[in-house]
Amino acid sequence: MSDTSVAGRRPLDLVLVYKVLFLALVAAFVAVPLLATLLGGFKTLGELRTNPFGLPQTWEWQNYTGILLSKRYWQLLWNSLVIGSFTVVLTLIVASMAAFAFAHIHFFGSSMLLSYLTMGLLFPAATAILPLFIKVRDLGLLDNYFGVILPQVAFSLAMSILLLRRFFKDLPHELLEAALVDGCSYFAFFRHVTLPLSRPILATVGTITFVHSWNSYLLPLVMLNSEQLYPWPLGIMIYQGEFSSEWHLILAFITLTLLPTILLFIFAQKHIVAGLTAGAVKG
Repeated sequence: MSDTSVAGRRPLDLVLVYKVLFLALVAAFVAVPLLATLLGGFKTLGELRTNPFGLPQTWEWQNYTGILLSKRYWQLLWNSLVIGSFTVVLTLIVASMAAFAFAHIHFFGSSMLLSYLTMGLLFPAATAILPLFIKVRDLGLLDNYFGVILPQVAFSLAMSILLLRRFFKDLPHELLEAALVDGCSYFAFFRHVTLPLSRPILATVGTITFVHSWNSYLLPLVMLNSEQLYPWPLGIMIYQGEFSSEWHLILAFITLTLLPTILLFIFAQKHIVAGLTAGAVKG
């Protein structure tokens, strides 16, 4: 009987081994380029050419300290932080209210309007860059933070509304019915009940929006003219132009600019997983 039970477990054990191997392969595929970039920033240019993936023979800490002590690096990070933070806050405010309305309030044309928003996922920002530039120029927002922030919010709304709406619909409907019976308004229920229960999905949407804004290149390139307002993707373009042959410095610069988003994912991963898997299993 014990032999039968062991034999019955063997296929499951093999599946588990294959899953572990697959996840390890995916992790290596993601981690190796990041690790190579990190280590490349500690090398000299000559060593980087002869030993691109190995450990540095001599750790050149001044490659990183020189960047950290420069005013430009902190200015680029500040610009990216301002643009990303305002984009996240505005996206969460608008998307959460719209998603709540689509989830709990039935009105004429709601399904058609939701389908219209869903169609926005089919069009990348690059296809609308010319009319978008003209509209931003007419509003007087060129070479301004909000000339980048507002278009980013607009392009983030479709996915954000869909994720939030799904989560809001999975909340117990009895809570809304009891609140309405007690005289609670929709806005009060949204403010005092829905939002506190929706922290996982809000963290998920906020993190995705922030990373997308942090890595945005095309919109800042078109809307910003002053180097003092450039976020880090444009800063790397200028930095690479000045140090075109100094690849060890460029790798150090890239590592330091990617570090904030990596730390954000590490601290928010529990909420991100909870938000994306909410409602996946029905009891």
